[in-house]
Amino acid sequence: MADKLIRNAYEAAVTMTAVLLSWSIALWLEGAAGLHTDSVVLAVVLTVMLARTQRTADTRGRLGALALLSAVSAVCALVGRLIAAHYWLGAAVFTAGISLAIWIRRYGPAATRAGTLIALPLVALLVVPGPALPPEAQGELVSWAWSAIIGVLAWASVWLVQTAADRYGPWPAEADPGTPRRPSRLRPRPSTRMAVQMAAGVAASFALGRLLYDDHWPWLVLTAYVVASGNRGRTDVLRKGVERFLGACAGTLLATGVAAAGITGRTAMVVLFAVLAVALWLRPLTYAYWAAGMTTALSLLLGYFGQDAQSLLPTRLAAIAVGAVLSVGAAWFLLPVQRKSWRRRTA
Repeated sequence: MADKLIRNAYEAAVTMTAVLLSWSIALWLEGAAGLHTDSVVLAVVLTVMLARTQRTADTRGRLGALALLSAVSAVCALVGRLIAAHYWLGAAVFTAGISLAIWIRRYGPAATRAGTLIALPLVALLVVPGPALPPEAQGELVSWAWSAIIGVLAWASVWLVQTAADRYGPWPAEADPGTPRRPSRLRPRPSTRMAVQMAAGVAASFALGRLLYDDHWPWLVLTAYVVASGNRGRTDVLRKGVERFLGACAGTLLATGVAAAGITGRTAMVVLFAVLAVALWLRPLTYAYWAAGMTTALSLLLGYFGQDAQSLLPTRLAAIAVGAVLSVGAAWFLLPVQRKSWRRRTA
């Protein structure tokens, strides 16, 4: 256990080094080019998510990720503006994109990696508060061209730090050997079932989020995506839903304490990065740690953008609970992936 914690700490340090590098350059770029703060947030979010998916990638995989990530980041910036201007149309486009990223897994490992990269900027769109900002602030948001450049920045930061870590660090990256995949006889295919479940959960979250929580709809949609992603069956989705909610509750208590202490400005940013580092360190143990860390970090981020994060915490918890219920409901009652039956049919 101790060895695992040490190794996790090392991997978290590698990721945080890439994050701080990306954040520093994006912060300079924000001042030099007169960008909105969401550009810095986008750089950090993309770097955190990309670091996990690219840790064991070869040169060909990294170059492919560069081309796809920059293009998809530009498209996602346009999707964000579409959601802000025409909410229901933008929600439909987002739902189709996030479902497509899952459906194409049927075409093998390369398509699975491409789907993961397609999903990254879409998920980042839910964390960056762009589409949920007031209409008068939309004109200041990062454009599609700058989004593509920030995607390249995140990729370059991850590539540089991970390459240096593999060359000079104490541990090389450990590739997941995986297990041989047999063609599934389940019809519809598992990837199709998961895509349909994701579409249902995300679409319902967009609808209820707008009706019940107004501009705070991203909390529902993000939870619905997280709970349904990597669906391994009913039990797995239910477990992630519970862990997401319990982690959010713990993060709520921590964020409340930070807000009560009057921590703001640069000090809040230091606390945010410290919380993110701890969440990355403990994430491999259980998803609840990651959920708690992200809830705390996002609450601090809301405070940075001028929102009263402390008063919004009950609303956030309610939205997370609703998003988890919607995703679990879709996984249980809409083309459920029954793992035991799936194994028997493919044996």
